[in-house]
Amino acid sequence: MIEIIESNNNRVPVKAAVRPDFQFMRGKASRWIALGFGAGLSPVAPGTVGTLWAWAAFLWIDPWLGDVDWALLISLGTVLGIVACRRTGEALGVQDHGAIVWDEVVAFWLILWVLNGSFSQQVTAFLVFRFFDIVKPPPIAWIDRTVGGGWGVMADDLAAAMMTLLVLALGRSLG
Repeated sequence: MIEIIESNNNRVPVKAAVRPDFQFMRGKASRWIALGFGAGLSPVAPGTVGTLWAWAAFLWIDPWLGDVDWALLISLGTVLGIVACRRTGEALGVQDHGAIVWDEVVAFWLILWVLNGSFSQQVTAFLVFRFFDIVKPPPIAWIDRTVGGGWGVMADDLAAAMMTLLVLALGRSLG
């Protein structure tokens, strides 16, 4: 989609960001992955909806997966995410479009797997992760600004996951 932007009395064509829908996802596995199998299509707080989807998916598949399986799934999800998020970002016209939520999915799976905690600990992890993902304190903001492409999309959320795990570990150690 091309949008005409007027600036200083000049009409300049600019590629406008695409608003994704299920039609946009049709026939493209990379888009299904990047948009969290539709979770990213939420008109309100798609990153939070994607994280909730990740949590539900984790609870559903965790009984069948061991530690090695989770390590492989998260690793494969990261590699696929780098490619899927890059391709989808290019198609949407925005590298880290708000509808791209696979980065939240993989990062939250990592948190839940490492945490191996109770429901209340998972709720705390959810809240802390969403804080770090939304506020983006250093070094998350630096990663978000400087690392490009699909790796950049994935890396800031993985950093938010690491910060979340650090805060939770500190909380456990302090009692």
